[in-house]
Amino acid sequence: MKRFLLPTRRLKPAATFLLLTAYCLLLTAPLYAQHGRPAEESPFVKPQSPGAQIVSKLHFNPLEFTPPKAQRKVLSNGMVLYLLEDHDLPIVNITSTIRTGAIYEPAEKAGLASLTGHVMRSGGTTTRSVEKINEELEYMAASVETAIGREEGTAGLSTMKKDLDKALEIFADVLRNPNFPEDKIKKRKEEVLEGIRRENDSPGGIVFREFRKLIYEPHPYGRKVEGYPDTLGRITREDMVEFHKRYFHPNNVLMGVAGDFNTQEMLEKLEKLFKDWPRAEVSFPAVPNVKEGFNKSINYIYKDIDQSNVVLGHVAIERTNPDYFPAMLMNFILGGGSFASRIPGKVRSDEGLAYSVYSAFHTPRDKGFFFVSCQTKSESTSRAISLTLEEIRKIKEKPVEEDELATAKDTFTNQFVFLFTSSSAIASHMVNIEYQGLPLDYLDTYVAKVNAVTREDILRVAGKYLQPDNVTLLVVGNKDKFDRPLSEFGEVKTIELKSIE
Repeated sequence: MKRFLLPTRRLKPAATFLLLTAYCLLLTAPLYAQHGRPAEESPFVKPQSPGAQIVSKLHFNPLEFTPPKAQRKVLSNGMVLYLLEDHDLPIVNITSTIRTGAIYEPAEKAGLASLTGHVMRSGGTTTRSVEKINEELEYMAASVETAIGREEGTAGLSTMKKDLDKALEIFADVLRNPNFPEDKIKKRKEEVLEGIRRENDSPGGIVFREFRKLIYEPHPYGRKVEGYPDTLGRITREDMVEFHKRYFHPNNVLMGVAGDFNTQEMLEKLEKLFKDWPRAEVSFPAVPNVKEGFNKSINYIYKDIDQSNVVLGHVAIERTNPDYFPAMLMNFILGGGSFASRIPGKVRSDEGLAYSVYSAFHTPRDKGFFFVSCQTKSESTSRAISLTLEEIRKIKEKPVEEDELATAKDTFTNQFVFLFTSSSAIASHMVNIEYQGLPLDYLDTYVAKVNAVTREDILRVAGKYLQPDNVTLLVVGNKDKFDRPLSEFGEVKTIELKSIE
């Protein structure tokens, strides 16, 4: 059972009561993703639930909270560690990030990184079969997982303290010595292909997949992390061995370690465990920069359904952009907060046109994108699009209201505490901060940066990063049922979906 570590001991009694109240309400709603990593294939942040809306209306003095500190250490082979002791439960968790990703694979072998990350774990090692690994981990009630996404690789371990030495041995073996047996590669390819065959059954999946392609191609950000039928067929075991060999070196790993251990003893264990894993120079393939600029594009995909899946947006900011905080607060007011945000308030609440509508910024290492996602009945498709664009134009024209900005700031600062629900979450945040190239004092300065944002900042970033007259628009649905033709927004390009056998 996952444990949540609320920092109530650092708070005054009144603040503790309010924090616990807010926490119970927020259990029913996922927290915003602006503090963490976007999901690899679906980086679309959904709006807050009614529970989070109630929390945003609570008014109380700012929480007095100092984030717990994880110690940063570097092993002799260059591996960076963030260690945080937590003796409440006899558990140790490790989260590792490896600088690799699908952006570094050849386009003709798309899916190589993802396949490598999966079979690292499912294929066993050169000294242990996967059956043996599963048996040993199951006996200890431990877990080891690996994956490689668009811009990073991950490896994790969770174990009881009493089994730490054995679990660490297995974890290091999986990380360093994957076997990549042909039968496990074949099995994983079949699983991925089956998923690809079913993709066009989901309008939501179609719209997100094709929108990314429209925004990014031919950049690697536009490719599917899992690959395609033809590219998967080109991937060999040798490709996977070479991909792992190229990127998996200790000086290319950031590791967060949290739980019931003594820091000095843990350092000695990890130094001994990885001492014969030599550092190496990692050669990263050149990745082109995301093409900047705005090109208006109106796109349509036919699907015989009674509702339309709409997404519109354009290239925007990267994660390290100095305007990140003003942009996130601006988006909260525009469409990324509650149903009271401007776009959901207008399109969903006032007009009753949408089942779901929200806006967000996707912020990877290079240029990300701003988008609005909307699901509406076919007969209100164009009306919903028009209202959305109207709200985007309005926020560019004059400063937001004081109470709108105050609500956004309160929500961000009060949610800040929930970045620290467990010691492993804290260590993981520090790994992510360094991996993303953010300042190591990011958590210490977070609240100050939120509170420093002004109405003028909101107006400035809206003017700079929102381009309602130059959006890429994609609608999946049945145009014969639309209230007005999409051509009123511009010349329409019809995208034909390819059948996948």
